[in-house]
Amino acid sequence: MKPVKIIPCLDVKEGRVVKGIKFVNLRDARDPVEAAEIYCRQGADELVFLDIAATVENRPTRLEWVKKVVDKVTIPFAVGGGIRNVSDMAALFDLGVDKVSINTAAFKNPQLIKEASLKFGKEKIVAAIDGTKNPPGSGRPRFEVLISGGEEATGKDIIKWAREVENLGAGEILLTSKDADGTKDGYDLEMTRAVAEAVTIPVTASGGAGSLQDLYKAVVEGKASAVLAASVFHFSEISIPETKKYLAKRGLKVISS
Repeated sequence: MKPVKIIPCLDVKEGRVVKGIKFVNLRDARDPVEAAEIYCRQGADELVFLDIAATVENRPTRLEWVKKVVDKVTIPFAVGGGIRNVSDMAALFDLGVDKVSINTAAFKNPQLIKEASLKFGKEKIVAAIDGTKNPPGSGRPRFEVLISGGEEATGKDIIKWAREVENLGAGEILLTSKDADGTKDGYDLEMTRAVAEAVTIPVTASGGAGSLQDLYKAVVEGKASAVLAASVFHFSEISIPETKKYLAKRGLKVISS
């Protein structure tokens, strides 16, 4: 088994890191540059930066926000939000970004994944999938893909979409449960495991981390290759070194800081 990656997430709006619950009720968390520097010092394995309002506001990623962070990071850095085409991706790579995360644009135009993978290499392309869990008998997929910042239900089964993005050339999947997001009640292990077992590319669990045990369960029970968290890291409830020490103590491989 490869080492588990620990990934803090910077949800950025109006130039500030924010955090909400189930994608709403956002509150200010910190300055993105300050956060990036702290996470790099603490030994985070990667960093994700999401311009969360870009798609809803129908605009591209704010490059000036990205540049401030990319100038300070010393670890692999992924950016998502407002990426609509390969030109948008090229602009980010030119700034020094390591990976791009595409969600709504990829769902609306799946060939974008293939085009980007062929042009830049699959290791640079992250398929971000937001999902919700529907009750039995609802007439909708058990796990349903959401787009447009979680505001639009698609009727698409997450498992099918995960397999499609892998076949199109995505190098990894960032899977976020809207239902669990910001609740600190734990990741949606059922959804995470279903996606991880359906594909061969790495799956990062996102949405719901509230304790060290949640992070452990995401890997052991959810079969995730990496764990992404925001609230618990931003508000200093859990540190990166503490996380790595805990996971290693419980028998998981981690990347030494």
